[in-house]
Amino acid sequence: MSRFANILRRTFGVIKEHVGTDHLGNKYYMIPEQKTWTGRVIRAKRMVIALNPNEFEYIEGSIPSEWDAWIRGRRKQPPSIEELQKNDNYRVNIKVKAREAEERDLALQAQEYEEGLVARPTQTLAKGHAAATPFGKPEATEDPVSTGGSFQPGSWVPGSKK
Repeated sequence: MSRFANILRRTFGVIKEHVGTDHLGNKYYMIPEQKTWTGRVIRAKRMVIALNPNEFEYIEGSIPSEWDAWIRGRRKQPPSIEELQKNDNYRVNIKVKAREAEERDLALQAQEYEEGLVARPTQTLAKGHAAATPFGKPEATEDPVSTGGSFQPGSWVPGSKK
């Protein structure tokens, strides 16, 4: 740290160096290792000032993974603009290739259905829920039902008052 920076730090407090800004507008800073007037060493820190500083409005992915790795100390140098553009192009290409592979798979599946190589999935209609008590039992009718050893009494609904 230069003498001038030492004078500034002692006069105005902590100095943070602007390291970069991402495409979302987040600004990244590094606070270099510093010594207090008592001689205690304060280790270097990395920080981000988000474009949207409200915690409750944070959206997953609002900090690019390259900058996240730098903030967490998994990389020593901050990402360069060229690296960020290269990785962004790579992600776009992966998405295009995945979409193309899915379209090819759907076309192949449709062809196999037409040729009869694969049976179409059956559409089943389940009445009620399997955990419910009357599941799989016939619905109650007004007439009593008796088949074999089982007797099912009919249901009765009171008539309307006159």
